[in-house]
Amino acid sequence: MVVYFGADHRGFKLKETLKDFLRNEGYEVADLGAAIYEQGDDYPDFAAAVAKKVGLEQEVDRGILICGSGVGVDIVANKFLGVRAALAISADQIYNARHDDDVNVLCLASDFISEEDAKKIIGVFMATPFGAEERHKRRLGKISEIENR
Repeated sequence: MVVYFGADHRGFKLKETLKDFLRNEGYEVADLGAAIYEQGDDYPDFAAAVAKKVGLEQEVDRGILICGSGVGVDIVANKFLGVRAALAISADQIYNARHDDDVNVLCLASDFISEEDAKKIIGVFMATPFGAEERHKRRLGKISEIENR
C-alpha cells in the first residue's frame, strides 16, 4: 500500500509533519505536492494528482489531502472514478467512513484541526478495515453505478 499525500500552501506544514508520522509508523509515503511552500498555489492540482493515483489502485492505495477548509480537496477528489473521499473532523467519524463506506482518501482541514487530532484521525483511517457487510457493499455498488453513467 502506498499513501499519497497532497496539500496546498495552507496544508503544507501539516502535510510535512504527517508524512513523517506515517513513515515512522512503517507506511510507504509518496508526496505529490506541493513540494515547496508557495503561497499562490492551487489545491485542485494536488488533489487531482492524489485522486488519480488512488483511483488506479482504489482497493489498495490510500490518499491524504489537506487544504485550509478540507472542502476544496474533498470536492476535487470525489470527481475521480473509484475515489471515495471524506472530510474528517474526528477519529470516530473516519472510523465509520472507513468501516461503512470504504473511504480511500482522507481530507483534512488544516485551519481547523490540531496536529495531534490529525494524527489520531490518520491512525484510525489507516487501521480500520472495510466492514464489507452486505448493506455496505450494496450501497457502494449503487455509487459505482452512478459513477459509470
